[in-house]
Amino acid sequence: MAEVKIGKIEDYFAHIGVAAITVENDTIRVGDTLHVQGHTTDVTFTIESMQIEHESVQEAGPGSAVGIKVPEKIRSHDVVYKVT
Repeated sequence: MAEVKIGKIEDYFAHIGVAAITVENDTIRVGDTLHVQGHTTDVTFTIESMQIEHESVQEAGPGSAVGIKVPEKIRSHDVVYKVT
């Protein structure tokens, strides 16, 4: 499977299991598969819900800062890829 770099993790909120992601390239949508990779992180998951400023959205493009529910701990500055 090919992967396209779409952005990076800005913050992770452990108490609610949500990552703040800055989308730099491409567009992500609910249902897309993301791969988060870092020094100690290697997580692949499907986007089930996404929010911008506490409002649910179905897609986000370059320049967006989104919150996405993630299945396990990730870290700031991890790189986010979209699996195509």
